Amino acid sequence: MSAQKIVVLGTGGTIAGTAAQAGDNIGYTAAQVGVGELLAAVPGLEAVAGGPFVVEQLAQIDSKDMEHGVWRALAQRCAECLDDPAVRGIVITHGTDTIEETAWFLHSVLDARKPVVLTCAMRPATALVPDGPQNLLDAVAVAATQGAQGVVVVAAGTIHGAQRVQKVHPYRVDPFSSGDAGPLGWVEEGVARLVQAWPQSAGARGVGALAAVPADAPWPWVELVVSHAGASGRAVDALVREGVRGLVVACTGNGTIHHALEAALLRAQAVGVRVVRSTRCSEGQLLPTAGDGLAAMPGLSPAKARVSLVLDLLG
Repeated sequence: MSAQKIVVLGTGGTIAGTAAQAGDNIGYTAAQVGVGELLAAVPGLEAVAGGPFVVEQLAQIDSKDMEHGVWRALAQRCAECLDDPAVRGIVITHGTDTIEETAWFLHSVLDARKPVVLTCAMRPATALVPDGPQNLLDAVAVAATQGAQGVVVVAAGTIHGAQRVQKVHPYRVDPFSSGDAGPLGWVEEGVARLVQAWPQSAGARGVGALAAVPADAPWPWVELVVSHAGASGRAVDALVREGVRGLVVACTGNGTIHHALEAALLRAQAVGVRVVRSTRCSEGQLLPTAGDGLAAMPGLSPAKARVSLVLDLLG
């Protein structure tokens, strides 16, 4: 039997970015270099993979501009690869800004009995010391690890689970944290060392939901609102008038909301808008209490709660 292949799907991001000057780590343009060229620039990649590569440029965008259509195409291609017995694992190159949202989306819709590894970079490919090549090497090592499964993010030698990973720094090359839950493990000289179990598959209900929605149909409109000192409900009232389908509230503390904003959210809920609460706190999770007037999504950041609400509304 021939060696199983690793499928590498490129979506753009800083890892594929270029700058006019090699010393410029912030004044670059993302998504300029093809994923095949990125792989070709990493020495020893084939040896770490232990088998052949299939390389596909699925998208070429700055991840701040991630769209539902790219998510749909990415999920469908991943599902095909996961069902292919010749595929050992999947690596996805992505931008750092929304990688945590894409990871949670894929975790929610895929039956990931094999590893789906997202990786990225904080410095462009033209940097004096780019971080992308090592991150790619580590991501491939994780995808090739015996027994690996689930959707994970690999960057700066660290393996993060899709549920907990968050970007917590705008500049340093190790910008991610899994909060008080901690990372799943690390990649050390091409070997994954776990301190927590691989993520369990969330099942495949989401792929079916996506397939049932026409490719050109808009996804349910769900927005984030933030509770803060001096908040009002005017933005919520305006969103309801415009036809918003769902609202995720980034609450203070353990799901608390400014009284004026909460009143508007309850009005929105009363006319059929789905409203759920998350917390602005980056560690711990929201603990629901009896008698809460608004539902909660414990364990999810506001951005990930939005992903889950969109999928719920898709059915």
